[in-house]
Amino acid sequence: MPTEDTGSGTARRTIFRTGAGVGIAALGAATLVAGSTTAQAEETTTGAAPAPAVNPAFPKYELRASWIASTVNIDWPSRPGLDVATQKAELVRWLDEAVAYGFNAVMFQIRPTADAFWPSPHEPWSRWLTGSQGVDPGYDPLEYAVAEAHKRGLEIHGWFNPFRISMASVSNDVGIDPSKLVDGHPAKDNPDWVVAYPADAPTSGKLYYDPGVPAARQHNVDAICHAAENYDLDGVHFDDYFYPYPVGTSEFLDDASFAEYGGDYTDKKAWRRNNVDEFVKAISDRLRRNRPGIKFGISPFGVWRNKADDPVLGSDTAAGAPTYDVLFADTRKWVLEEWIDYIVPQVYWADSLAVASYGKIVRWWDEVCRGTNVQLFIGEATYKVNASTQSPEWNNDAHELDRHVVLGRELGDVDGNIYFSAKSVRANELNAMGIIRDAHYQRPALIPPSDDRQRRPDRPEINDARWRDGKLELRFGCGRGRGGGHGHGRREATWYAVWRFDGHRRDVDAGDIADATALVGRVHADADGEFVDATAVRGRKYTYAVTAYNQNWTESKISKARKV
Repeated sequence: MPTEDTGSGTARRTIFRTGAGVGIAALGAATLVAGSTTAQAEETTTGAAPAPAVNPAFPKYELRASWIASTVNIDWPSRPGLDVATQKAELVRWLDEAVAYGFNAVMFQIRPTADAFWPSPHEPWSRWLTGSQGVDPGYDPLEYAVAEAHKRGLEIHGWFNPFRISMASVSNDVGIDPSKLVDGHPAKDNPDWVVAYPADAPTSGKLYYDPGVPAARQHNVDAICHAAENYDLDGVHFDDYFYPYPVGTSEFLDDASFAEYGGDYTDKKAWRRNNVDEFVKAISDRLRRNRPGIKFGISPFGVWRNKADDPVLGSDTAAGAPTYDVLFADTRKWVLEEWIDYIVPQVYWADSLAVASYGKIVRWWDEVCRGTNVQLFIGEATYKVNASTQSPEWNNDAHELDRHVVLGRELGDVDGNIYFSAKSVRANELNAMGIIRDAHYQRPALIPPSDDRQRRPDRPEINDARWRDGKLELRFGCGRGRGGGHGHGRREATWYAVWRFDGHRRDVDAGDIADATALVGRVHADADGEFVDATAVRGRKYTYAVTAYNQNWTESKISKARKV
């Protein structure tokens, strides 16, 4: 949900939705290359070859990502207390596997329980790193993760849980006893910010910041935005936990905060929704003010409201925890108000499930996002494959997730998929993820362009192309200088795409890069405009071109062609 809680038309829309794609392989510090297939062009130096028709199997733009969960060490690190070298090696393996599956982004959990995977002035170091809350792990995991992800051409979105303070004591965490928090923890110092839920469940209950307390909300804004304002994250990502999922008939004990801060509200449910709205809007406003270009996305429970509760706007579902009515998260409003840049409803059901059909829910979200500047990605229940009895397909149909990808490509506003979690992708039960990789992710893809707040980068130049140690090295950049790190262009270009065509041609035009057939690499600007094409074959003739992108993936003009 991501289920890491193991207890219970605009310009942006003019993108190419051109179907499928295997993976990019990370080869070296600044290298991203795809398989050996290249676009076919006649060997000629008399002009550009005719632009091929767009190939629906190889979309130019599509988000493909996994969640890397740290809560109770689901994915990373594999257990608390590992030495620095082992933690780093495990993280690099997760990133390399993301690349091998053809992904172009990861959602990396860095604030699972009101703690931090970076040296934060607001909250203590996470116990999931060292085994003890507040203990320095000996390095900066977030800094390392950002650098290693970008080195592999992956976007990295910092994944934050907004209000949860602790996991259950049965998970070897604090449970509902705030005295077990490390000294100096904001929740320990401000007990009026905190609600235990369920309050009568000492082994299974958890602590939460009360969204109804303005000071608690502001603390969360400050803690989360500190990471976004001090690290080169590509996105800020929330999961589905706002007010907690209900446990039996237990009440969330916020009568005191309602009495103090409820104002004119007579309906506590409406007040709770407003509290979450205020929090989401505050994050949005601060990021757009202080980090223009960074993306803000939320991954809620898949159903907003059931039709029984809202016959006009609700989906044709009978889900048990619709966000509006149960979690007090008005996710549809956040899309329509465009407070967020993307939404990832967790549609963790098979298409055949009558009460929550995958197809019905995805089509509902497709309609909600249509005409907005909010991108729609779908959260996929990889963890259910060969493990869930909820629907028979999870255990006997390896193509259930495959059909999900196909449906998304058929719809107008679905821009990709995110898989929960990295461990389940690695397990590849029933070869379900292998089928997706081989059928749909055989070529790399770029991140879908989002609502642009920056001017597009200057046209890049390929400054050098030479063979070294049997591999072809390219150097390029915007503005003067050897690579992307030189001149004013470095401040404008965040990413580059490298395109390769068989044979020699004079020009490369927009039609040639309308799909990903010729795409061989995504390169972050930190690579200083250097790319190694490890799949090029010496003795063959190639033509290369490069395009530059800002953080919103607005494309530059295409570079001049470079013949090799």
